[in-house]
Amino acid sequence: MEALLASTLTVAVAEIGDKTQLLALILAARFSHLRGGKTAIILGIFLSTLVNHFASAWFGQWAIGLISPEFARYLIAGSFFAIALWVLVPDKMDEEQSRFYRMGPFIATFILFFIAEMGDKTQIATVVLAAKYDALAMVVMGTTLGMLIANVPVVIAGHFSAEKLPMTLIHRGCALLFALLGVVTLIF
Repeated sequence: MEALLASTLTVAVAEIGDKTQLLALILAARFSHLRGGKTAIILGIFLSTLVNHFASAWFGQWAIGLISPEFARYLIAGSFFAIALWVLVPDKMDEEQSRFYRMGPFIATFILFFIAEMGDKTQIATVVLAAKYDALAMVVMGTTLGMLIANVPVVIAGHFSAEKLPMTLIHRGCALLFALLGVVTLIF
């Protein structure tokens, strides 16, 4: 249960202001006027995240088995500290991927989210969380739930602007959360 809760909270907070959340806003603005558009976007986010984070969590568990437990503990803690610093640098949306829009809201969302998650903070966090907790299903469920918690309201609101949120405070809080995970990893 700890793996599920930590994964959900960590990714939900890390996702605020992230490029995939900005992508959700763009997709909602583009497709929400279509019948079933919001549902298709949410389903695309869900399935894309599930596939991406399953692969990431599997990799994290596989990779951690290759090194000694003591070194793994320091590596995981160091990774949490590195993510804490990375979170302090806000994401900006990459250039628009309009060629995928022709494919409709579900396919466009699935592909664009999958691509945007590659090497993203939340994907790296999923690798590290899976390595820490050795609970693949709980980590994948938690990180996927965290992505949905952060992105579904953006899709539903559609016109919502992330600029209204206190992004500096959110990024600092997220960095603190990752730093605390690093400290807890070192201590326990």
